[in-house]
Amino acid sequence: MNDKVIRLSPPQLLVVTFLFFIIVGMLLLKLPFATTESISWLDALFTTTSAMTVTGLVVVDTGSVFTLFGETVVMLLIQIGGLGIMSFAVLIFMMIGKKIGFKERLLLQQALNQTSVGGVIKLVQYLFVFSFIVEAFAVILLSFEWVPEFGWKRGLYVSLFHSISAFNNAGFSIWSDSLMGYMGSPIVNLTISILFIIGGIGFTVLVDLWKSTSIRKLSLHTKIMIVGTLIINFFAMMMFFLLEFNNPHTLGDLSLFDKLLGSYFQGVTPRTAGFNTLDYGNMESSTLLLTILLMFIGAGSASTGGGIKLTTFFVIVLSSLAFLREKKEIRIFRRTIDQNYIFKALAVCMISVLLVFGALFVLNITEKEASFLSILFEVVSAFGTVGLSMGLTASLTAIGKWVIIIVMFSGKLGPLTLAFSLSRPDKEKIRYPKEDILTG
Repeated sequence: MNDKVIRLSPPQLLVVTFLFFIIVGMLLLKLPFATTESISWLDALFTTTSAMTVTGLVVVDTGSVFTLFGETVVMLLIQIGGLGIMSFAVLIFMMIGKKIGFKERLLLQQALNQTSVGGVIKLVQYLFVFSFIVEAFAVILLSFEWVPEFGWKRGLYVSLFHSISAFNNAGFSIWSDSLMGYMGSPIVNLTISILFIIGGIGFTVLVDLWKSTSIRKLSLHTKIMIVGTLIINFFAMMMFFLLEFNNPHTLGDLSLFDKLLGSYFQGVTPRTAGFNTLDYGNMESSTLLLTILLMFIGAGSASTGGGIKLTTFFVIVLSSLAFLREKKEIRIFRRTIDQNYIFKALAVCMISVLLVFGALFVLNITEKEASFLSILFEVVSAFGTVGLSMGLTASLTAIGKWVIIIVMFSGKLGPLTLAFSLSRPDKEKIRYPKEDILTG
């Protein structure tokens, strides 16, 4: 009797591997010495999913509920989830001298969202070296703030935890109010924000910047990411400054310097970082709507962040402008964007909207006490693997927690990866005649 061998496609294997690490993390957090008090299996699962997907939404307070062992488990899951499971697997393979085959390269291509398998191993090597150097340097900078306050041992640990969390765009903090206690600290605000901006811009962009000898030789993706990041971050900062300027619960009572510093940090954090120095529960509705849009857009491809991705957003905007101008091609920086990427961008956006709408619909049924805006904020935060919240996470019902878990998982792996893992390739070769339909 021959047993059938289960063959998984790269997207399916990526999903299974992610689930495996989430379950292992859940089992570790349920150990008696991992927590200071008993937590439910669902809360343990929620925490590990949030850590592996580098989201940062929490149903229990990380700093008070988890012991040093529990916090270390969360920190390791953040590092693995942020840099990628398959990236760590390749690192282990290289350390033990095992040959990396074509299948592993395909998995890496899928995990890092690359267009080809060529150069993925080199990308992983750059990824690890760069990541560990940046995190180590950030620990040194943050220790100037936290070592004098907590002492050497505690100060260095706090610096390490927040460096890993920030670079991987996780948003986890050992304080229940995130970084609100350091709203006026330039060291904390600038170091943390630079970490998650670098982590969110994408590893392919960082490698391209490192290897290119001039701006002209940069790839189109890198140019769009750099220009797009500068534009959207500046726009978000100025809008936050204007919308919250007179709000006594956020910027209203602060000095001009602290207003600018607070506006800068809250302007750049929604695109998947998850840290906050001001209370989102007291912000203006207009600011919250802007934050929801930024969370939905997210970070860059092949980065530690989530969302539909900044390049996807810009491709959709550029294709809309091209249509309005009656142009048949999308041109930017003297380059033409292939039509296949336009279809991909539309598919990502459509699947993402449907996912958010479905979760929003269910949560509006289960979370009776919550406002529509707070539920929408929570769902988009989970999808964009951001971790910001208006205070709803801790009071979610059991069904609500399961919904957010699914959304975080989907947001991290990406809508297309999940869709491809569940679909079967269409081998139909038949072509049919075209016919026009009315749209718009």
